[in-house]
Amino acid sequence: MAVSVKGDSADPMVEPNVIPLVDIMLVLLIIFIITIPVMTHAVKIDLPRDNPNPPSIEPVVMRIYVEFDGTILWNCTPIDHATFQEYVAVENANDPQPEIHVDADKRTQYVYVANVLFTLQRGGLQKVGFVSGESGC
Repeated sequence: MAVSVKGDSADPMVEPNVIPLVDIMLVLLIIFIITIPVMTHAVKIDLPRDNPNPPSIEPVVMRIYVEFDGTILWNCTPIDHATFQEYVAVENANDPQPEIHVDADKRTQYVYVANVLFTLQRGGLQKVGFVSGESGC
């Protein structure tokens, strides 16, 4: 704050200079006006709805494990990619569809897991989830 001395009197007249304070407040107000719409921008996502009547039977679970070299294990049985596609087609025809639990070795390249997921998606399976450490093979 600045001090202003007016006149010839011996007593100084103190008047605070509030213009810099007002300038700072206006700048802060403009910053808030600009940033608040950006912060409140929402992303629309479809969340699953709660089912008040859960199924009375346990769903069938198929476990898929991807080894570090790309080998696919279907319920602990090694299979090739063509057989894997056939298994996916058979499971897609079942009603209700089984749950598919996908796990991979920590050294597995992502391309192997992506190929498995692509095959599951293309095969029409809907209940696919990732698990960790449940291979049990």
